[in-house]
Amino acid sequence: MTKARATLIGFSAVLMWSLLALFTIGSAPVPPLLLNALCFGIGGLIGLVWTARTGFGVLRGINWKVYAFGTIGLFGYHLLYFTAFRLAPAAETGLIAYLWPLFIVLLSGLLPGERLRAPHVIGALVAFAGAALIVLGRGGEGEGSALGLILAFGCALTWAGYSVLSRRLGTVPTESVTVYCLATAALSVVSHLALEETVWPQDGMGWAAVLALGIGPVGAAFFTWDIGMKRGDIQLLGVASYAAPLLSTLALVAAGIAEPTWTIALAAALIAGGAALAAKASAGKG
Repeated sequence: MTKARATLIGFSAVLMWSLLALFTIGSAPVPPLLLNALCFGIGGLIGLVWTARTGFGVLRGINWKVYAFGTIGLFGYHLLYFTAFRLAPAAETGLIAYLWPLFIVLLSGLLPGERLRAPHVIGALVAFAGAALIVLGRGGEGEGSALGLILAFGCALTWAGYSVLSRRLGTVPTESVTVYCLATAALSVVSHLALEETVWPQDGMGWAAVLALGIGPVGAAFFTWDIGMKRGDIQLLGVASYAAPLLSTLALVAAGIAEPTWTIALAAALIAGGAALAAKASAGKG
């Protein structure tokens, strides 16, 4: 597989993730852990089909620490993400959660052979200004909303860490993501039974949203992203990822879930612009 093809495959994950917020809201009132279990169960089934192409023997010999890393990354990120969307307004939560492309650039700059440059820091400040605009523009809407925004910030850090560390696992086959998904689904079931009340989707649209999540943003996207991170142009993918918050917010506005306010537009521009500045600095290293 060429680097260009791997990069293109990885970009398909960005397109799928732009619908993550929309489908998550459509799945309400399913609680976060149950939603995790349902979506990753579907994603795991997709992975089994994916793995059957090459044979399940490819999963043997992979260190258990790799499986633990992947499971914690997927489980932790989505628990934070789904919970954040249950507690805080959709557009603001989505924009803060999509700070992860910026964090990927910043963290990758600290890897061996990389270095953090002034444009990285400037880009970070610009993007954080966008996040601050969202928070400050919210006014006093209660503790629940504030907690949701904090969790969204945490999920951005979690996904960035998972993605950057995945780059260092380049020899691990992408089929390993199947185990990540199935283990995350199992862990979510146990956690759900212990901590949550079971609430299923209320209608056909709710079930359709759950199915769409499991097939795309919480299913196939992890496999295509893994290919992109391990075999593609990580800098180009980083730049492409900055389209996600804009596409996500546009989807929410188009669905009538979020209002097309100037505050949201300016915050989106600041986050995407700051992240792009940081990515350009990384792409120009050498």
